[in-house]
Amino acid sequence: MSENGTDPVINSTQPLPTIQQEQETYAEIGFEDLALSEELRAGIRDRGYTRPTPVQAKAIPVALSGKDMIVRSKTGTGKTAAFGIPLLERLPAGARHPLAIVLCPTRELAIQVAEEITVLASHKDLRVVAIYGGAPMKAQTDALENGAEIIVGTPGRVYDHIRRKNLDLSKAQAAVLDEADEMLNQGFYEEVTRILERLPEGRQLLLFSATVPPDIDRLIKRFCKDPETLLLSGDDFTVENIENVLYYTVDSYPKPRSLIYLLELEEPESAIVFCNTRDDTSLVCAVLNRNGFDAEVLNGDLPQSERERVMGKIKRGEMTYLVATDIAARGIDISDLSHVINYSLPEDPAVYLHRVGRTGRIGKKGVALSLIGGKEMVTLTALEKRYGIHFEERKLPTPEEARKRWADRHLAEIKDASRSAVYEAMIPLAQDLKAMPEGDATVGFLLRYFFTHHRIEKMAAKAEAEVRHSHHDAERDHDRGERSDRGDRGDRGGRRDDRERRKDRERTDRNKPAPAARERTNVDAQPAALAEKTEIQAMPQLPPEPDPRGTKLWCNLGQADKLDEGSVVEAISQASGVDGSKIRAVELRPTSAYVFVEPELVESVLSANGKERDGKKLRLEKARITKR
Repeated sequence: MSENGTDPVINSTQPLPTIQQEQETYAEIGFEDLALSEELRAGIRDRGYTRPTPVQAKAIPVALSGKDMIVRSKTGTGKTAAFGIPLLERLPAGARHPLAIVLCPTRELAIQVAEEITVLASHKDLRVVAIYGGAPMKAQTDALENGAEIIVGTPGRVYDHIRRKNLDLSKAQAAVLDEADEMLNQGFYEEVTRILERLPEGRQLLLFSATVPPDIDRLIKRFCKDPETLLLSGDDFTVENIENVLYYTVDSYPKPRSLIYLLELEEPESAIVFCNTRDDTSLVCAVLNRNGFDAEVLNGDLPQSERERVMGKIKRGEMTYLVATDIAARGIDISDLSHVINYSLPEDPAVYLHRVGRTGRIGKKGVALSLIGGKEMVTLTALEKRYGIHFEERKLPTPEEARKRWADRHLAEIKDASRSAVYEAMIPLAQDLKAMPEGDATVGFLLRYFFTHHRIEKMAAKAEAEVRHSHHDAERDHDRGERSDRGDRGDRGGRRDDRERRKDRERTDRNKPAPAARERTNVDAQPAALAEKTEIQAMPQLPPEPDPRGTKLWCNLGQADKLDEGSVVEAISQASGVDGSKIRAVELRPTSAYVFVEPELVESVLSANGKERDGKKLRLEKARITKR
């Protein structure tokens, strides 16, 4: 052992041995034992960390010494803070030019890392800028020109800024490669080496990875100088605290229906549903939405603004299901994610471990559910033999059992909500609705509205309770005389005044109509804002008469296919043989569209279902009369 208690120093030319994996969730020491400044300890408190994880406890002292370091640690162990805290401690404040570069394999991870470091740096005069593909160059260029000490980004976009002379790393003191194995697997070796070549002699290099493939070993030999290596997991790593469950698909109904029945049986509180292809994400999300589940898509076809909006919603707990490709499988941290669902097993068994690592993070429990059939048996066998994963086999319910569970669950929620409601005056209206020809569709609409907004109201009540609890704690601390100097944050009396002014604004806002775009809250909104939004939404009127634009159909063509309304009309017209002028309107969405056609042409348009357009199989069906 080295004198600081870590694993022995291993020269970069030596192979990295496999050792017993660390089992502890937290280290025995505290952050106060790590010789950190008060500014950093305050940022750590703001982030909500109370004790370091093992990787943080071992990596922070080594990184603070200025040595190059290689850390091999499995997913979900707190690696971002392990390199972020020592970076912030060592960098001089207020320099306003790049002092550190952090490279990440995906846009989502770059954004997440930048956000976490920003919180940790909140009490020190250091700026963080995230630069990644898919976002406007000018905004990133302006941020770099305004000056920032820490740059977090994806290799391609970082090198693009270097090439355009927007980013100068000649004075950088440190570089970090986060999830280095995945970054190099994605073909970033050339960009990474070009970036590292722009760094000055004597800079520190911190390399964090779950495994150490040959490309990383080449980087170590070329760019590291006598690195200290912390081995907190072997090359064949696993994820603890995960319950692995499999369901074999059946031939009597299609795979999307198997997923619906699985959800009815398991009732996850929140989950990422992983698919192998972008087309599958669109299909699965559409099926979930049409069956009353709250879901959104995340894949590489989405514009960056949409990707950020969707990630913001799932992280804030504003939706239940994220349907994603493997861009969400690496490094993404979602608090209290209860389940990961594999709609299809990945071809590479190691990817399974990264997927399921989105749950059960830092000592928490998680569940991984997998639908398995056909060629996926190869991956299943590899997971069992190579990684020693034991899968519990469960059986899907029959269609009748699934429907009964669905009905019982929703009826219980309705009964629970109705106990405190005054609804006698609505009984005559309910009787009239039952007698109406369109009564079933209207009741379906009202049920959909109830379950959607009842869920939002419960989230808002939870958020309001948390705010009240935090205010109570703050006032209690004030009464005890435990006030600390918060600089220009102001005293608690000022915050109470702010709360009173906010209440006044809320009372005024209740008399204003809710904006149409309010349903899509921005990615920075907090739970309190969600509570405000729920408070001002009015109850809907009864559904209008049939849409004058015609019969509403759903199709799987959207903005992600680089189409506009006219292109969707042309595609459907060519596939179905229907005159495009008979398609009255199109509502375009990121991954799908609603198409309105003359009623007598519905069957003709639906005949295009299953036909191919530019290599993509068209899917068309009647849209349900529900509020989306």
